[in-house]
Amino acid sequence: MPLSMVRGLVYLGLTLALSGFIGGLVHPWLGWALLAAGFAAQIVHHLVYLSRLERWSVQPESTEMLEGAGVWDEVFARLHRHEKYLVGVVAQREAEVAEFSAAIQALNDGVVLLDAGNHILWCNVTAEHQFGLNLNTDVGQMVANLVRQPEFVHYLGGEDFSRPLVMRSDRKGERVYSIHILPYGRSSRLMQIKDVTQADLLDRMRRDFVANVSHELRTPLTVLAGFLETLQEIEVEPAQRHQFLRLMAEQSERMQRIVRDLLTLSSLEAAPPPEDERIDMASLLDKLRRDAEALSAGRHRVLLEADGPDLQGAEGELVSAFANLVSNAVRYTPEGGTVTLSWQACREGAEFAVRDTGIGIDAKHIPRLTERFYRVDRSRSRDTGGTGLGLAIVKHALSRHQASLDVTSAPGEGSRFAARFPASRVAGA
Repeated sequence: MPLSMVRGLVYLGLTLALSGFIGGLVHPWLGWALLAAGFAAQIVHHLVYLSRLERWSVQPESTEMLEGAGVWDEVFARLHRHEKYLVGVVAQREAEVAEFSAAIQALNDGVVLLDAGNHILWCNVTAEHQFGLNLNTDVGQMVANLVRQPEFVHYLGGEDFSRPLVMRSDRKGERVYSIHILPYGRSSRLMQIKDVTQADLLDRMRRDFVANVSHELRTPLTVLAGFLETLQEIEVEPAQRHQFLRLMAEQSERMQRIVRDLLTLSSLEAAPPPEDERIDMASLLDKLRRDAEALSAGRHRVLLEADGPDLQGAEGELVSAFANLVSNAVRYTPEGGTVTLSWQACREGAEFAVRDTGIGIDAKHIPRLTERFYRVDRSRSRDTGGTGLGLAIVKHALSRHQASLDVTSAPGEGSRFAARFPASRVAGA
């Protein structure tokens, strides 16, 4: 039995004993009066603390009034301990909820919580950015009233969420989102918004690549098959036969160039990081100049401006990249034009640039130049012997050396292709 209750019983016993003693010694009415006064004091005492307890129950956070004596002291102490425990539990749960919310806020995917009627309960910052939502004003709004794209409204109303919806945003036309709705709890839903723009771009590039490879190989194969069929079925003059064979050899060489460039790309993608061998840039640049003069066959003026340091990397890969830039400049520069090769130190590290006075490139084509088989002018590319893979090879070779390709050009004014290497690739840096 609690000590405070024992004290209460002792007090009651003493009151009864004292009242009986006084009543028997003096007069019975005096004993009864003393007993009534004792009970009244106890009742008032308990009513005071009961009143405190009632006020505390209205405002439980106020604990100053929960101080008492006797049995109420232990009651209030237990309430106080229980309150502190509950406050700790609530604080712990709030901390867990805040940590969970922070984790969801840190996700790259958008997250929107919906009720059974598709009203917004909560969303993270990523979802706000993706769909133009505002958590402060849009809570309680139907998400279909804020995201009005027909395919999204149809997906939301169809109630078939077994597959995600992939759609292009009408707010940000270049972004593609995959939306998956997952039921949870009794009737709530979680909408996950994943940005799949890069995956969509890669998938489109893959489809374009397959289509382009098929197209590029189909043309020479058709020419070869046609000539072979002609030679098998028709007797032709020796001069015409010689012409047919020459054309067949040209188409065969064209297919070999395409396959060779494809293998080069494949090897670059699968190869381990390049070794840090020291590359004699003076010797490499001199070879590039001689190759450019041989390809030009005297139709252009080829200049070399070189005062830069040596590089560290895979020489074969960089020779392939630089040679593609040089051959492009020669092929797309009209006779009498100038092709300038330069190699110099720069603020970032070092830069190899090829500048020409050729036909130039419209600005809208520049971002796509390094895509495989992308051509500004298909007919001209075939006439000059290009495969459409040269700049893709350049991009991969440079990226393996932490370098970047910068292109500046204007139609009729020529072009400048610059490969910029970081200081970490400069020998002796």
